[in-house]
Amino acid sequence: MFLLKMISVDINTATDPTPSYRLLWVILALALGGFCIGTTEFVAMGLIQEISHNLNVSIPVAGHFISAYALGVTIGAPIIAILAAKVPRKILLIGLMLFYGIANVITALTNSYESMLLSRFIAGLPHGAYFGIAALVVAEFAGKQKRASAVAKLMMGLNVATVIGVPFATWLGQHYGWRTGFEFSASIAFVTVIAICFCLPKIQLDHTASIQNELRGLKNTQMWLTLAVGAIGFGGLFSVYSYVSPILTEYTHARIEIVPFALASIGLGLVLGGLVAGHFADRNLNKAIIWVLLSNAGSYIICALTIGNFYTAFAALFLVSFSIAGLGPLLQTRLMDVAGNAQSLAASLNHSAFNIANAFGAFLGGWLISQNLGWLAPIWVGTLLSFGGLIILFCAFQHEKNNLVVSSYHESI
Repeated sequence: MFLLKMISVDINTATDPTPSYRLLWVILALALGGFCIGTTEFVAMGLIQEISHNLNVSIPVAGHFISAYALGVTIGAPIIAILAAKVPRKILLIGLMLFYGIANVITALTNSYESMLLSRFIAGLPHGAYFGIAALVVAEFAGKQKRASAVAKLMMGLNVATVIGVPFATWLGQHYGWRTGFEFSASIAFVTVIAICFCLPKIQLDHTASIQNELRGLKNTQMWLTLAVGAIGFGGLFSVYSYVSPILTEYTHARIEIVPFALASIGLGLVLGGLVAGHFADRNLNKAIIWVLLSNAGSYIICALTIGNFYTAFAALFLVSFSIAGLGPLLQTRLMDVAGNAQSLAASLNHSAFNIANAFGAFLGGWLISQNLGWLAPIWVGTLLSFGGLIILFCAFQHEKNNLVVSSYHESI
C-alpha cells in the first residue's frame, strides 16, 4: 500500500494501444522490479560486516563484491541494449528479471571469495538494461509532458527498497545469515516476472530500432557527457553508503543493531527526494539537475560535521540521500532528449554510469579507510564528487550551446 500511494499517478493511458491498461499498473509492475534490484544492490552494503566475517576477508576486501556487481552492470547494460534492440520490450523485461532472480539464488549458494565475486558480477549484468528499458516504456505511456515525473515514480521502486527492502533484508541477514538477504531478493524477482506478465500490455516493436542505430549512439558527445555527470556526481552516495555500517559502529559508536534503521533513514531520503526532484524536473530539467548537485555537495559537509552524534547521524544520512535522489531519473530524462535513435543504449548506459559511481565510490572510500585517513574520509569525498559532476554538466551545456551556434550558422548560409 505504501508503494501504491507514493507512486499514484494520472491513470489515463497515453500511447497504449490497449485502453484497459493503466499507467499506474505499468509503473507498479516495473517498480517492483526496481524494488528487487535496489534491495539486492544495497543489501550487500548493509551486510558487509557479516559477509566479510563469514568469508574470512577484511571489510575493504568485501567491498570488492560491491564493485564486482557494479562492473557487471557497467558491462551488461550496453551489450544487452545493443544485442536486444529488436527484442519486444515486454519479453526482454521478463527475461532480464528471470535472469536476475536466478543470479541471486547463485549468490546465496556461494561459499568462497572467488565464487562470491563471480556471482555478484553475473547478477549485475541485467540491472542497467532492465531500468533503461523500463524507463522508456514508462515515458512512452506517460507522454512528453509528464515523462520526467513518471520516470521518477518508476525509480521509486528502487528508492522504496532502501526504506523497506534493504533494512528488512539486512535484518534477515543479521539474524539468519547473510545468505537469506539474497534469497529474499530472488523471491521478489520471481514475483516481478509474474507482475510484468499480467500488468504490461503487448508493446509494439519499434521498427526504427536496430543494432546499427544503437551503435551510432556511441558517437554522441552529449550522451557521454550526460553519462559522465552521473558516473562522477553520484559516487559520493556510494562512498558513504558502502561503509555506513562501520562508520556508525566505529566512529559514532552506535550498536550494530541500529544499522538497519540508519539504512531506512537513507532510504526515506531517497523516496522523498526522488518525488520532489521529479516534480521540478517537469518544469525545468536542466535547472533541477544543477540544484540536485549543489545541494548534495553541501549535504556531505553537514553530514561530516554531525555524524559523530547518534541522533544527528540519522538526520545527516537522510539529508545526503534526499539531496541526490533525483539525479538518476533527471539524467535518464535528459538522455531521452540527447540520444537520438539510440534510446535503448542511452537509457541502459545511464545505469552503467551510476554503477561506475557505485564501484568508484565504494573503492575510493575503502582505499581511504585503508590508508588510515579516518572514517569521515568517504563522506568528504562526496563533496568533491558532487562538484565534479556539476563541472561536467556545465561542460555539457556549453557543448550543446556551441553546437546550436554552429547549426544556426550553417542554416544561415
